[in-house]
Amino acid sequence: MRPSNSRRVRQAVLVVVAAVVLLGVNVPPAWSYISEWRHEQLINSPEYVRQYGHWDVVDVPEESRVNAIHAALLSSGKVLLIAGSGNKEDMFATRALKSLLYDPATGRTRMIPVPDDMFCGGQTTLPDGRLLVAGGTQRYEKLDGAVTNAAGAMTVKNEDPNVPRVLPAGTVFVGPTGLRYRATQEVRLDPAQKTGQGRRTTVTASEEQVFVEAVDPGPAAVTPPEKYQVEGLPPDVARNVYGQGQAMTLRKQDYQGTDQAYTFDPVGETWSRVSDMEFHRWYATLTPMSDGRVLTTAGLDGVGEVLAGQTEVFDPTTNAFTERKDLQHYFPTYPAIFETARAGRMVYTGANAGYGPADRGREPGFWDLDTGAFTAIPGLRDPDLLETAGSAFLGPVNDQRMAVVGGGGVGESPRSTGRIDYLDLTDPAPHFTPGPALPEGVRYPNLVDLPDDTLLISGGSRDYRGKGGTNNHIARLLHPDTGALAPAADPAVGRDYHTEALLLPDGRVLTAGSDPLFDDEQNLVPGTFEQRIEIYSPPYLFQGARPTITEAPPTLARDQTATIPTPDAGHIRAARLIKASTATHVTTTDMRSVALDVAPTADGVSVHVPENPALTPPGPYMLFLVDDRGVPSVARMVSVSAPPR
Repeated sequence: MRPSNSRRVRQAVLVVVAAVVLLGVNVPPAWSYISEWRHEQLINSPEYVRQYGHWDVVDVPEESRVNAIHAALLSSGKVLLIAGSGNKEDMFATRALKSLLYDPATGRTRMIPVPDDMFCGGQTTLPDGRLLVAGGTQRYEKLDGAVTNAAGAMTVKNEDPNVPRVLPAGTVFVGPTGLRYRATQEVRLDPAQKTGQGRRTTVTASEEQVFVEAVDPGPAAVTPPEKYQVEGLPPDVARNVYGQGQAMTLRKQDYQGTDQAYTFDPVGETWSRVSDMEFHRWYATLTPMSDGRVLTTAGLDGVGEVLAGQTEVFDPTTNAFTERKDLQHYFPTYPAIFETARAGRMVYTGANAGYGPADRGREPGFWDLDTGAFTAIPGLRDPDLLETAGSAFLGPVNDQRMAVVGGGGVGESPRSTGRIDYLDLTDPAPHFTPGPALPEGVRYPNLVDLPDDTLLISGGSRDYRGKGGTNNHIARLLHPDTGALAPAADPAVGRDYHTEALLLPDGRVLTAGSDPLFDDEQNLVPGTFEQRIEIYSPPYLFQGARPTITEAPPTLARDQTATIPTPDAGHIRAARLIKASTATHVTTTDMRSVALDVAPTADGVSVHVPENPALTPPGPYMLFLVDDRGVPSVARMVSVSAPPR
């Protein structure tokens, strides 16, 4: 017995020694593994998810992954992620333009080609459920040092009052010294305007701008502003059609916008072209209005310059854009513009996503579309840190409260703020008031209104495009009633530039995109576009059984009362209509939650839609019933329309 026991003791000692040696060599990875395992146990525990919610990374097949630049919840309940060229110039050159249709209910995906490069256009949902996308990329930027052929803007004029002219792409303009410059796009010129008679006749030339590049490379083609002749025109035409060029330089050339617009049909799942915009736009904002039309503002034009304030309106009944020449206000690109509870009174929160000087168009204010007047709103903290800020209605739009969250300095500034400021639109003298602060400065925060009236704030980075490994990996729930900022589960995937978030009909939140400048903290490794989708399940989804909606009418009219059958009528405390939203560049101007009056009925509850059209712009909405625990039902998609006449 003793020899056997001795062998066992020696074997045990050897095992312990081996374990100690092995652990001594591998303490860091072993401890990392243990820490990661304990973290996974914690964030998946029932107690944790009930308090903080849970994030899940969606396993999207490799062939279905896209660089999500734009996101839209469709009336079908599916999500359309639009890449276009996806910030990849090689994709732009080959016209490999993509969009992905994702069904969050089934996980199914379908790739749908995009008819034009919608990268960095504007988007919103129309009253009939179609998605409108306007503008996009006509030409990629060229940085300082990469420009080989001098280039600039050419204003082409037509002084003939009788004949319109079309100059095709590739038309050559010849300067006084014989230098030649080629147009990159087609130019369409209306006839000149002729007024008066005899000696009092006045002819005003029509004109259009086009970007031109020197035919030959090198500094010899750098010239001051000059008048140019159009090569190949007969002498009688050349007298009336000519170019007035700005300075031709080898300096950086910004992105250029297109004037094309398309709609996506959520039923047929196809793209269709509608009329062109009056202006080329890149980084434009599309804001839905109470009458169903779409206000279209801002952007870089067809030669890469910030539009000077030109505004146009899209009418979904005619599928056409019309310039509002009476509305001229300069905004930086992707301005956050919303319609208030007074139709035609817009509010600009000051949040924006980029291009434009630091000292122009950055101040928040009210914009009256009837008079064109713009009235500044005072009180916002860190007013110089509004670029890449987020803004949204706080709680139901009926309350007319807004929040401005985070933001950073103009351009590639490393500065950011965790500021959250509130704006009460019903105040006789509206002004911003301080709210709570996020734990870190954040650019590119995603904001999503939830059916329990909290505002989810997630993602973002402290520095420009996540430089220095500064993605936040934080999420918070802002409670509008108390102003408290409660922690939420931390997302696993970092989100910075080119990121979006949308509320889904099942009450979860989808996040996509992220385009870091670098993949390492030393800023040496070029960034990789984040193609994973991550979905957040808020705490209300872990509180037990959810209320249900047995059925709902497909359409709800303003000032209408409808009965919604539900077996949970005794526990229903609220009903919310949340608009099917779109998002890009932290700009979500069509997101809003509408509180409905709710009362019990024999077999369910009755809900009443507010009469005010400015609270409920027409279009697809998610109808949620919320119980006395703050738990929402799975939504039914309904369409809100004007009441019958």
